[in-house]
Amino acid sequence: MSTRATGDCTSLCHRVVDSLCGREPPHRGDYSATWSLQEWLQLLDSLTALFRLAVVNNISDEVVLSQLSDVSSSQAEVVLSVLRAREEEIRCALLDRTNSISSATLQDFDWQLKLALSSDKISSLHTPLLSLSLDVRENGVLRPVTLEMNRDELGMLISSLESANKVVLQLK
Repeated sequence: MSTRATGDCTSLCHRVVDSLCGREPPHRGDYSATWSLQEWLQLLDSLTALFRLAVVNNISDEVVLSQLSDVSSSQAEVVLSVLRAREEEIRCALLDRTNSISSATLQDFDWQLKLALSSDKISSLHTPLLSLSLDVRENGVLRPVTLEMNRDELGMLISSLESANKVVLQLK
């Protein structure tokens, strides 16, 4: 590969990472002599997915290179070097994107366990209920949220929180 081709590959990879990090993406016009529109779109999608998955899943160099087996070894090395040089920047951008899904943050919580002995429909109930009080800050405003759950609903909440925690741990 010529020095110019290596430089173009490096520049393109950095521009793809820029795009992934919320900055200006590469322009097709800069590369229109090299790739057709369909090839260009496929290339951008493939590089973006590779960079994202390599960072999120902490993929080793060998696995990344195996994913690039259909390109020349010098191009694969360029892609890998850009990935490793900007890995932390990609990770931060992905975390920021995930965090921006909601601006609400949990500030404090409290819980109480209650035993419902009866209701207006059933004279003998004996059902444990959890009362969960959350203080949520959204856009600088603290707002209280109170939930009351039975055992099954609490189990579903715990499962959902455990799943969310696994996703967050994978992003770290």
